[in-house]
This record gives sequence, C-alpha cells and structure tokens, in this order.
Amino acid sequence: MNATQLLIRYGFKASDVNGKFNGQPSHAGKLLNQTLVNIGATIDELGFVSEQSWAAALKTASSQVDRCGGECLVNPVEHELPLADIDLSMRGICQWMNALGMYTIHSCDGHGRRTPTVGTLTRLTRKQIELLRMIAPEGMAIRPREKAIEFDCGDRKELLLQLAERLYEIHLNPCSLSRYEAEQFKHRLIEWLSVPGESGKEAQIRQLLRGRLRSIADDLFVDRAGNLCAAIYCGEGPTVLLSAHMDIYQELENDRCIIQEGTILRSSNGILGADDRAGIAVIMEVADNIHQLQFNGTLKIAFTVEEEIGLVGSQKLDRYFLADVDAAIVVDRRGTRDIVTSCRGVIPFCSEEYGMLFEKAGRLADMNDWKVTAGGSSDAKILAQSFGIPSVNLSAGYMNEHTEWETVDYVAAYETSRLIKSFLNQQLSTAIKTGGRDNLLPD
Repeated sequence: MNATQLLIRYGFKASDVNGKFNGQPSHAGKLLNQTLVNIGATIDELGFVSEQSWAAALKTASSQVDRCGGECLVNPVEHELPLADIDLSMRGICQWMNALGMYTIHSCDGHGRRTPTVGTLTRLTRKQIELLRMIAPEGMAIRPREKAIEFDCGDRKELLLQLAERLYEIHLNPCSLSRYEAEQFKHRLIEWLSVPGESGKEAQIRQLLRGRLRSIADDLFVDRAGNLCAAIYCGEGPTVLLSAHMDIYQELENDRCIIQEGTILRSSNGILGADDRAGIAVIMEVADNIHQLQFNGTLKIAFTVEEEIGLVGSQKLDRYFLADVDAAIVVDRRGTRDIVTSCRGVIPFCSEEYGMLFEKAGRLADMNDWKVTAGGSSDAKILAQSFGIPSVNLSAGYMNEHTEWETVDYVAAYETSRLIKSFLNQQLSTAIKTGGRDNLLPD
C-alpha cells in the first residue's frame, strides 16, 4: 500500500504535515506528525510502513495530542474535524464526507456489536445518498436514516477504509464519478441482456419495460402493433422522442453466460443481444434521471417490435402519439461516438444543423469525438421518411451484431446516455422548438 492510500484511508493528506487552521498548526497536522514520530518515519518513508503498524501508531498518537472535546461538540462547517476523537476506521469516511459537503456530527464503527453509523448535521439529499450507494464497495449496504447513514458491512472494516478512498477520489476529481456511474449502468445493462425476445416474441421484454416505466411515465400504452409508447412531462418546451427496438436478431442460448473482459461484455455462447438491449439500457438510464436534468418539454419513448425483420414496428407506430414530436433520437448504431444522420449518405434523416447539436452536446460533456456520419438502415429512417420527424441514430457501444462474436462496451453505452443527457440538460433541444421541426428536416 502506498503512502497516499495510508493517509487517505484515515482522513489525512500529505499537506497536513504543515497544515494550518486559523493561522495555527492544525489538529490533523499535529496528529499526523505525532504518528510519524511514533512510527519513526518521515512522510516520504510512509510507503514502506505496514498498515497494521501505521494504525497502531495512529491510535497511540490520538491519546497524545490535544483533544477537541468530542465529535459532537464541533461544528464541522466552522471548525476542523476532531480526528483523534473518531474511531480509526471511520476517520476517512467522516473527513471526506465533510469535504464533499455531507457534514457529520458523530460517528461509530459499531465496535463489532452494531452497524457502523455516521450522524449528519442535516438530512442528506437524495443525490448525496445516491452518490454513497454508487461508490460503496461490494459487500457494503448504505442505509439512510433521518439524520444518519448506516454503513452495513458486517465485520469487514476494510470496506469502511475502501469507501474513504473512494470518497476522497470524488472530492479530488469529481469527473471520476462517471466511472462509478458506468459500473452501476453495467449491472442494469446485464439485466436487459438477460431477457430473451426475438422478432415477434417481444412480450417478456415489453412486460418488464412496462413495469419499469409505470412509476416514471405520465402516459403509457401498447399500440396495435405491439410497440410500447410512453410520455414523461417535464414542463413547457419541445417534445423529444427516444427510440430503440425490443427484438433481438435470434433467441439467446439457454446455457449462455455473460463474460466481462475489461469494459467489454460478450456471450459465452451465441449472440449477446446488445443489438438493441444496449439501446434500451441507454434510454432507461435517461428516463430514470430526466427529472434531475434542466430539461423543459416532453420526453416520449417508443420501444418498437420486429425491427430486425424489416423495421416493421416503427412503420406501424401510433401516428397520434408521434403527432407532436419535434425531433427523435434512436439508439441503435454499432460502435462508439457516431451520430448517424443518413442512410449511407443517400437517404438523409435530418438537417446538418440537427446532427451538429449532438456534436455540441458531446463537447459540453467533455466528449469531443462524437461526430456526424452516415450509417445504415434503422428506425431513424422510418421516423424521418414516414413521419417527417428529424432523427439521428446514436452509437450504442455494440460491435459484431448478429454473430457469436457480438460484444458491447458498457462504458461506451453509458457515455451515449451522457450525450443524450447533455443534449437535454443544456437546453439544446430548445433549438428544435425555436427553429421549428421543418428546419431540422433535410432539404
């Protein structure tokens, strides 16, 4: 274990050696320096010290420095945390929770009899609780109480120290949160990849999607063709349609399992089904978070049937449902970072301006390599040609579809959801309403 890890896990950073608070040596600095004296090492030599020796020296130092009067007597908004008064395995969690604005007033590691708990100055927000759950190590359950959080990890105190490292990582680099978000997305994607449903046999996937959408959609129905249609109202503004197809190329093998290699998922036997289960996962990720975005308008969703046998379902979509749609986003393109605006450069789906809005959304989300390109046939072609809706088809992260070598990069798929969120969150969709749907159609 390196020196930085040792420090972070127990609520320190290297600069605490010379740390000041209100012009005086900080409590953290005094505690850290006394620990280094006890262990007979400098900060630069800490990487050669075992964690067991470090923890023992730190425990001794905690009784050697001036105490601050107990954790409950310190306002963390105005004063330093009294690290010496906090249980060893909770110090890192408390320190970095406070650094992230989750102010703590007491904590306990449970002492082997109870669940480790941190009391907070105010009730944590939903977003803060979701962050803790997202980065919690495997084997730890986060349980919010009125003004407290329980960290249920059994007798595995190592998980508390791991959580401290992750909290510090988010504090140091907020962008690293997307890595944990992608891991959460992966688990949801695998759930969808496990659902069968070749063309004409979409009943199971449709039922599951309908159940998931029921709690978030304001309108939800199955049209005569079997397409699942939903609407989520988010105020006044444009109506944007998200679409993916529910059928897969052929049925999943009964004995297959999903294998992970880095960020790539593949099937042990037969097709993976990421075409277009990945598109479904992306759209559900957006739908689940739509009310956390600065999107004003209506989000409509169409999960279509029988795409794999000739774009059948999209051709039979309910015209009344599509009547007020200003623009559409289909998620059914292979590869990564493609914004498809035409079929082979011959049949356009939209104007150049509409495609460029997604390049801009990519740049605003620090993903500069999303680019407009030509692609193949998809439901985007039907939405543009048959219904007059400007459409794009975005990469869903899968490759080698319709073969036993099919794969999906779950991080790439998650980043497609980030692109759509950026498009909606940055109010780029208002350009649709301002310019009018006809201006986004091809000339």
